[in-house]
Amino acid sequence: MAAKIGQLVDGRYRINARIGHGGMAEVYEATDIINKNLVAIKFIKEEVMQNAINIKRFENEALIAASLNHPNIVKVYNHGTLNGVPYMANEYIKGQTLKDVLDFRGPLSLAETIDCMIQLTDALAFAHAHGIIHRDVKPENIYVMSDGTIKLGDFGIAQAEGIDSGFTKTSEIIGSVHYLAPEIAKGEAATTKSDIYSAGVMFFELLTGHPPFERDTAVNIAVAHIRDKFPSVRNFVPNCPKEVERIIFKATKKNPDERYSSAKAFEQDLLDIKANPQLLKDHRGLLSKIFGFK
Repeated sequence: MAAKIGQLVDGRYRINARIGHGGMAEVYEATDIINKNLVAIKFIKEEVMQNAINIKRFENEALIAASLNHPNIVKVYNHGTLNGVPYMANEYIKGQTLKDVLDFRGPLSLAETIDCMIQLTDALAFAHAHGIIHRDVKPENIYVMSDGTIKLGDFGIAQAEGIDSGFTKTSEIIGSVHYLAPEIAKGEAATTKSDIYSAGVMFFELLTGHPPFERDTAVNIAVAHIRDKFPSVRNFVPNCPKEVERIIFKATKKNPDERYSSAKAFEQDLLDIKANPQLLKDHRGLLSKIFGFK
């Protein structure tokens, strides 16, 4: 164990309790004795440290996230080592991940989904403006606060745009297969457009409760992203407005050049439909409404 209850880390963070763990790290609640705020301290697991790539990813997350100060991005305050074990001091998050919410509640309402997506695209636009590609946008990496604020975290495999992070061999695919942009599934480099695709996939999932491509193996899911037509959200949520369907389709075009030019442009379309509810109205005729025709 890297830390003990009551221990002072770097003369500043007093460990209060162990509050969780993931594949890479143990997480502790601590008090910043200078400003009296609670922080979450993540220590890389000692067994995970056996692989140098894991240490590099952990340090990468600390360096990249610490450079991004945005209300919808989990803030990293500090990083260092304790007894040779790397740690990072993060903003203390009291909340669930969007994946937890989906598992517990099922699909979100249209209003909730649009609100989440506006916040996510704003966070991505900020990261992209600072030259950072997240590369792992998915519900598990987004935290939901009690006031409805969402925060994008887990920048472990993020990279500076145009720079090889050194995490992957040419043949290795990084990211979560259900949210994988077709170009990454083909082994090409990630770009800001890859994050836009993943965000579009997430938009679909928040409304339907499941990702667009569900296959028996990870390889078949990756192939579906490359070859298969992206399903219409209206096949699963018949009353979903066509304007929302259009936005999802645009974000998830197979060809990156046909997607939104930027996360900011994606966000603007979402802001437009939030500001103009008329865009969300069902414009079908009376007979189609009665008999369910599209």
